[in-house]
Amino acid sequence: MDEPVLLTGAGGRVGQAILRGLGDDYDWRLLDREPLPAAKVPDGVTDADRYVADITDERALREAVADVGAVIHLAGDPRKTAPWDSVLRNNIDGTQVVMRAAAEAGVEKFAFASSNHAVGGYETEDRTPDLYRPENDYRLDGSELPRPGNLYGVSKAAGESLGRFYHDEFGMSVVCVRIGNLTKDHPPREYERGQAMWLSHRDCAHLFDRCLRADYGYEVVYGISNNDRRYYSIERAREALGYDPADNSADYTFEGKPKPDRDTETNGGRYAADSFASDADRPADESPAEPNFPADPDDA
Repeated sequence: MDEPVLLTGAGGRVGQAILRGLGDDYDWRLLDREPLPAAKVPDGVTDADRYVADITDERALREAVADVGAVIHLAGDPRKTAPWDSVLRNNIDGTQVVMRAAAEAGVEKFAFASSNHAVGGYETEDRTPDLYRPENDYRLDGSELPRPGNLYGVSKAAGESLGRFYHDEFGMSVVCVRIGNLTKDHPPREYERGQAMWLSHRDCAHLFDRCLRADYGYEVVYGISNNDRRYYSIERAREALGYDPADNSADYTFEGKPKPDRDTETNGGRYAADSFASDADRPADESPAEPNFPADPDDA
């Protein structure tokens, strides 16, 4: 893609996984509510391409999307316990502002970060915990209706509907990625649900790379790795986007340790190592909170 790519919520966990995998591959514009430290910005991104703005600021968003070819929209309140006033403002109103600005600017492709919580209601008592185990063949494939498990999930379902509207009305290509449980270096430890919906950092970067490169109309896909234990199908992501995940939670023990016969190559040859300075060291199983919001005790 020759035109710039706008990434909202660039300082968050998903944004950083994308930038660490694809930092050198695109001409980025980065938007966040707070100034990004140098450690979170790829080489080559100038000050003019860093936007400090709230996603409900219509004027700022019109400026940010001008002349871009694609938008990856991640910004919002990521807490599954977020109250209604926050998800309404940050996740629904904010997404509407970003999508409208993109559509009116003639943006070609729009990747929306939806969530597993948009369909959390399918995890009923009679289905769990068997749902999370390899021998269970129940699958959600993206064709089912949303069934949110919390108000955060409601806001993501609303974003998917907004994407459908802006595709139909403006012809903008929109893909909604129902992201699973993103962790770096290993799947969530001793957590069946998290291991069934694990998305590794390199697979996350690859998936959003395909969102930028593939041709599609309107799609809803699941963002997880190629896990043996899973109840989300990744077939639509394979077919529509050319997604080819490299990682599998079955290559790790339940405690999150690599199995002896696992290929331990850092990036599988798909992407280079981090293309810019890393964050300060933190324990491997500690996921940082999104900037500007309190930590959620369980952000899967």
